[in-house]
Amino acid sequence: MGIHGLAKLIADVAPAAIRENDIKSYFGRKVAIDASMSIYQFLIAVRQGADMLQNEEGETTSHLMGMFYRTIRMVENGIKPVYVFDGKPPQMKSGELAKRTERRTEAEKQLQEAKEAGEEENVEKFSKRLVKVTKQHNDECKKLLALMGIPYVDAPGEAEASCAALVKANKVYAAATEDMDCLTFGSPVLMRHLTSSEAKKLPIQEFHLNRVLQDMNLTHKEFVDLCILLGCDYCESIRGIGPKRAIELIKQHKSIEKIIQQIDTKKYSVPENWLHKEAQQLFLEPEVISPEAVELKWSEPEEEGLVAFLCGEKQFNEERVRSGIKRLNKSRHGSTQGRLDDFFKITGSITSAKHKEPEPKGPAKKKAKGSGAAASKFKRRK
Repeated sequence: MGIHGLAKLIADVAPAAIRENDIKSYFGRKVAIDASMSIYQFLIAVRQGADMLQNEEGETTSHLMGMFYRTIRMVENGIKPVYVFDGKPPQMKSGELAKRTERRTEAEKQLQEAKEAGEEENVEKFSKRLVKVTKQHNDECKKLLALMGIPYVDAPGEAEASCAALVKANKVYAAATEDMDCLTFGSPVLMRHLTSSEAKKLPIQEFHLNRVLQDMNLTHKEFVDLCILLGCDYCESIRGIGPKRAIELIKQHKSIEKIIQQIDTKKYSVPENWLHKEAQQLFLEPEVISPEAVELKWSEPEEEGLVAFLCGEKQFNEERVRSGIKRLNKSRHGSTQGRLDDFFKITGSITSAKHKEPEPKGPAKKKAKGSGAAASKFKRRK
């Protein structure tokens, strides 16, 4: 879930903290990607009707197809991705995980009813609600990335927290995930829609934490308390307090502890045995990888290993896989200068006012006018 309603709140209160870019603007950037979120997106998006893509043995392959081709696309645009995989979830997340299990059970029931009623649209909707990233999905994606020469990192806890740690240590430019709690963990830059921007025709959104704090006039600790009030994965929130009221209370009282002392608890129901302090600690001092110990290395793809895995084991089309590998190699070995020239290409000529060419006179002027008209016609034809 991340932080409930945080993206909209930032758009309303601190819109200057959000920038929208095309994927091409990240040329040369290293980006830490939340692997589980990406895999989940691929399982949802790469489908055959209501079902996930499968091989002849009934094994799901949506995650592998999505990761293979979207990673190639990122590399073609000059991005250096590093995937970060979730470790053991914090004990405090057990409540949220239990709720998700309940929702899955309900979705299974609704799916069965939709199938019996022949409601195709609902069958697809409830099928998507049952999608879950498994250890097998993660292990297969790690194998794929290793064969592609793309680095990945195993986080000890939440992937978003370790992504944030890599950004803070300047190992990468930004953390890419749909979960807004990456900002709560302190990532200076959060990117949304990176792995799904093409499929959904969405621009990539950048959220800049320093600008969020500046425009909201909050410290990072106060921002963490705001996020807890909005609703996070680690504890309940105070019933009756919406986003607008939450930011008003934080600005006025500066902390959850003081808010609890001041609010009308009959109007606003504070959870019994509320674990907000533990949630604060988890956001401010999460269990993360040591960025100094992480060596990020992008290497040559293993073509035959990829063909054996994707085509031999998973029954992908060999011609398409080899074509993808060629694209990956071409992106790695293309002329850096050539790609830089293309990236910073000047589309029109600029003449300085101080060094303006003298205007031709007489016959030369007529000739120049003629050639100019011809050039103009040529441009219009193009």
